[in-house]
Amino acid sequence: MMKMTGKAFAKKLFGTRCERLPRTLLLDVIIFWGLYIADFQVQVAASVRILMISAFTAGVMWQAFSSRDNAVELKHMLMLPGHGREFVFSYVAALGCYTILTKTGLLLAVLLAVSAWKPIEMIGMAISMLHAVLMAAAAYSLRKYWYVGGIWTAAIVSAILFLGSRTWFGLLLLVNSFIAILILWKADGYAFYQGESEKSHVIKQRKRGSLWRYFFRYLSCHRNYLVNTAVMWCVAIVMPYFLREMAGLSVVPVGFAILSLNTPICILLSCDRDLEQAVRFLPGQKRRFCIPYCLFIFSCNMAADVLFLLSWQIQNGGVTVLMIAGAVFFALQSAVLSVLLEWFYPIRGWKIESDLWHHPRKYVVPVVMLLLAGGACVWPVMLYVLLALLAVEIAILFFIPKGHS
Repeated sequence: MMKMTGKAFAKKLFGTRCERLPRTLLLDVIIFWGLYIADFQVQVAASVRILMISAFTAGVMWQAFSSRDNAVELKHMLMLPGHGREFVFSYVAALGCYTILTKTGLLLAVLLAVSAWKPIEMIGMAISMLHAVLMAAAAYSLRKYWYVGGIWTAAIVSAILFLGSRTWFGLLLLVNSFIAILILWKADGYAFYQGESEKSHVIKQRKRGSLWRYFFRYLSCHRNYLVNTAVMWCVAIVMPYFLREMAGLSVVPVGFAILSLNTPICILLSCDRDLEQAVRFLPGQKRRFCIPYCLFIFSCNMAADVLFLLSWQIQNGGVTVLMIAGAVFFALQSAVLSVLLEWFYPIRGWKIESDLWHHPRKYVVPVVMLLLAGGACVWPVMLYVLLALLAVEIAILFFIPKGHS
């Protein structure tokens, strides 16, 4: 039973013949070799390395468990007899292999290429990845008791920060992994299933402003999206402290560009195939969806930019009208580009929502914004070019062909 269930989930995640895995591993090797021969070295403490690997792996696992598309697959599997520990461990093993091989492997390749490490430390990193998979699964199965998972996570993070450099720290992770296994031993398949009521969100087109209610309902149904937005707000607050040495107007646009990296709110059509199909067949879709969607992303970006400017004023002072205008420009520019990219080039062929969060396309808009910020700082005449570009993009947004798909 365990072998059959594991194969079923593996085919969904890796493809029928695991065709995705060789491409991913080849990409990891290319990135590792490219960074290694560049001889770019960064000192990374063992505790920081373990924390990065653990947090990233656990975060991707949590996203995989929370994936609505994955929940549908799990629902079908639960219709079959046998939902005990064999089902649980095969499900966790499939998602764990997918996370480590396709997601954490890329981070591990970068860390091994740019930092100095000893062969014995590879064992510690392998233990930390296994520990993150088991702990994330155990915490997710206990999500109804969220305070237990919160205390448990805080305790492990503190232990990694203060004890992660000790040689015997791997034993502590193994003990904690054993505790997670005991929790999973008593769980069943339904502990990982989220009912339709937790993910339901419906668009009502008849009432004015209903699309905005859909946006906020969508966020309330996807709590991890709210967490990502909250993290960006925290980054906006602390970023002026790190930019203090380079205080000045030229640094502020770079901060605005970094704050545009809020992936979840920019993949609404890609992650909801039913929504995309409905929107493209509605009359006047550019007015009913694209414009409010652009304003919604602009509001989220602007909220982070306002926090950034307030924090800058408190820590460094000297916020000017030009800075405020720059915040409005970069928030609107990022929103328009995100909507156009999502409308004309939605992400296809993904397996679970974690693929969307870590798709290379997520970096297109932030990279463009960074290039625009750098160009505006070096060539002042670039400001007029940027304004003209924004005007053209807004025109395209308003005149999207009615039947475009």
